[in-house]
Amino acid sequence: GQNRTGSIVLIRDVTELRRQEQELITKDATIREIHHRVKNNLQTVASLLRIQSRRSKNDEVRETLDQAMRRVTAIALVHDTLSEGTAQELNFDEVFDRVLLLTAEVATEHNTSVNTIIDGKFGQLPGAIATPLAVALTEIVANAVEHGLGERSGAVHVNAERKAKKLEITVSDNGRGLTDGKVGDGLGTQIIRTLIEGELRGAINWFSPPDGGTKVSISIPL
Repeated sequence: GQNRTGSIVLIRDVTELRRQEQELITKDATIREIHHRVKNNLQTVASLLRIQSRRSKNDEVRETLDQAMRRVTAIALVHDTLSEGTAQELNFDEVFDRVLLLTAEVATEHNTSVNTIIDGKFGQLPGAIATPLAVALTEIVANAVEHGLGERSGAVHVNAERKAKKLEITVSDNGRGLTDGKVGDGLGTQIIRTLIEGELRGAINWFSPPDGGTKVSISIPL
């Protein structure tokens, strides 16, 4: 009935749980600080490359230094984004928007204008994927502006399709197309292949569509 016949008292020692939580908070703060310092160091290197480029009187040397500066800056953008949150994943769409600002500089240097069209979403990506992908896409879009469009204005269309186990990306321009239908074997192409096929274990293909221009197709496993 209404008679109390006994009671149970449960006691739990949460000291260890609190200690682990504090350790995680400390580790998160440390990791963010590391990303922040790496970003600062990379930006310093990029600034030194930019200064050296502007002082160079050799066009080939200046172009090489500018390319190196963009690659370093692309890596710095990833670390900058990672330093702002506790997760080791980042919104790559935000990173790519900032990457496109780098390629806009390429158009300015060639006295042209480029219209960049983005369809689809990259979504959240871990830093291990985001860093090489950012550098590779910086290289691909810069090549589209610098070599595909050349000294004329045009458009670069980027499409990202996120699937369950892979990310498919296409970058196309309405420029002059590939010379003899083949992609060059310069340093930029080698870097792109190394990052996409080597580090990301993906696949990449260049071709010129029948309606002209150049199209780059990328598939990366997630």
